[in-house]
Amino acid sequence: MEALLAELRSAVGPDAVLTDVDVTASYQRDMMPLAPYGQPLAVVLPTSAEQVQAVVRACAAAGTPIVPRGAGSGLSGAANAVDGCVVLVTTKMNAIVEIDPDNRLAVVEPGVVNLDLRGAVEKHGLFYPPDPSSYDWCTIGGNLSTNAGGLCCVKYGVTTDSVLGLDVVLADGELLRTGRRTVKGVAGYDLTKLFVGSEGTLGVITRATLALRPLPQAPATLVAAFAGTADAGAAVSRVVTEGIVPSLMEIMDRTSIRAVEQYLKTDLNAGAALLLCQSDSGGEAGRRELAAIEQACVAAGAELVYATEDLGEGRDLLAARRAVLTALEVYGAWLTDDVCVPRTKIADLIAGCERISAVAGLRIAVVGHAGDGNMHPTIVYDPTSADEFARARRAFDEILELGLSLGGTITGEHGVGKIKREWLAREIGPVGLRVHREIKRALDPANLFNPGSMFDLGEEPRVSRRA
Repeated sequence: MEALLAELRSAVGPDAVLTDVDVTASYQRDMMPLAPYGQPLAVVLPTSAEQVQAVVRACAAAGTPIVPRGAGSGLSGAANAVDGCVVLVTTKMNAIVEIDPDNRLAVVEPGVVNLDLRGAVEKHGLFYPPDPSSYDWCTIGGNLSTNAGGLCCVKYGVTTDSVLGLDVVLADGELLRTGRRTVKGVAGYDLTKLFVGSEGTLGVITRATLALRPLPQAPATLVAAFAGTADAGAAVSRVVTEGIVPSLMEIMDRTSIRAVEQYLKTDLNAGAALLLCQSDSGGEAGRRELAAIEQACVAAGAELVYATEDLGEGRDLLAARRAVLTALEVYGAWLTDDVCVPRTKIADLIAGCERISAVAGLRIAVVGHAGDGNMHPTIVYDPTSADEFARARRAFDEILELGLSLGGTITGEHGVGKIKREWLAREIGPVGLRVHREIKRALDPANLFNPGSMFDLGEEPRVSRRA
């Protein structure tokens, strides 16, 4: 492999090729503790599309797989290394190339941090909607690769809904440009959407043209407490049925509420379930939306409803939702699942997770995006206990089974990665899996990009270790 390493150093510079195992270890895996990972040959950090092309051509000639990676904030193992691969990290490609206020678009490189982009376009009175919980450090490239979501999905959709076009380096080193800069465009296949969410299995994204929106009004916030999760679920159904579209609607179950109360040293007085909603319509329109949501919550049996237009109060209320994962760390390591169910089935999912928790003997807290049914049951376990780790893994799979049985999907925003391959096959069926494989073979016949992620092509992926 020395010849390949020499070629990589020539392509990106010697300082941008990392081979020290103590250094490359930090690039082996993302935030999912269950996903397998291997030992990379090298980690490369290109700074341009031309350098990415050179790396891809060198690896293709040597028959060495490439695993594209952003900041590593993922939760599915999609960026996990396989043995002998080159991990291609895009974080140094971090330029905001263009902000076009008149046409409401931005052109960015994949290493741009989500929050940095949001801040940059806000100066122009514009808004980039996708807001994953890790938006202060996750990158646009990773968001694109996993089709990430966030708290605002109920109104603004997931990442793909804000993407106009992409630049992608293909397996032969050629640069493909997809999409457009116009609001409308239906010329040819929608290749942009094909690459968004492909988890680095079809190519390396080197640039994205993103649609922006006018900056919303300052949000007004509502919180509603319920004695039972069924009542909270009924409130969500009422909001949806009545056609109300808040900019945010989150749910917390009893376990997550208690964890946050202990962590923040506060009393949320929230009973068994808490709904947090926001409207960014502003002024009288926003007040009408919150009043309609309040009416729906009261009709569903809410014990307490409180609404505020004060930004500081709103931030404090939302801080409880954002603090859940940190609060759970007090009890042990956490493992976050990602299932999406019909919004009418949210209460059934939470009740099912309570049963799974009791059988497993492990704490499971459920929080999620009630507005679109995307729930994040989070399993807490002792990572030093092999028995608890095994029970956590079984509970993880049982939650996926539960989600499918309720008419849902195995992932709403985290992706498939290397942890849910078998579940993807179950969800999409043999015909769907065959089509996936045929697309992969057509664009990447040598299985160069991220082998073994999402699905396999009939051979075992080269992975050897577990976290």
